Amino acid sequence: MTAASPPPTAARRQDWLAVLARADTAQLERAAAALQPWPAYRRLRAPQAGMVMLRARIGGSGAPFNCGEATVVRCALQFDDGRLGVGYALGRDRRKAELIALLDALLQEPARSQALLAQVIAPLRAGQMAARTAAARATAASRVEFFTLVRGET
Repeated sequence: MTAASPPPTAARRQDWLAVLARADTAQLERAAAALQPWPAYRRLRAPQAGMVMLRARIGGSGAPFNCGEATVVRCALQFDDGRLGVGYALGRDRRKAELIALLDALLQEPARSQALLAQVIAPLRAGQMAARTAAARATAASRVEFFTLVRGET
């Protein structure tokens, strides 16, 4: 980071990390390949798989409960200039976590951030939204309406 430009806000970074986590590995590979050569970096935490507890809420009170576990993979890397990239994703795809961390660190570079948001994040987000819309449309097509008829009793 340079002194002239502030780091990205937490909300912006969370947004692009969420988009990257929902992308598949092939999409991330293509995006990362288009951005080569990358700055030199070292792994602070090599990609590793683990488990997280999933919590949910139920009923009118919204009381939380543990509903199960999910496998996640994480990675952390640091560029020579000090930028730190992190990657978390559901599943056990170690390469995906490393690509997310790499792209996260690249997106933090002030000189390239806006271009990368337009070239990488915007197309991924658009594809994810289109898939979500198609799934919602397919679900709506199979929706069943139930009507209750009231008898003439009073």
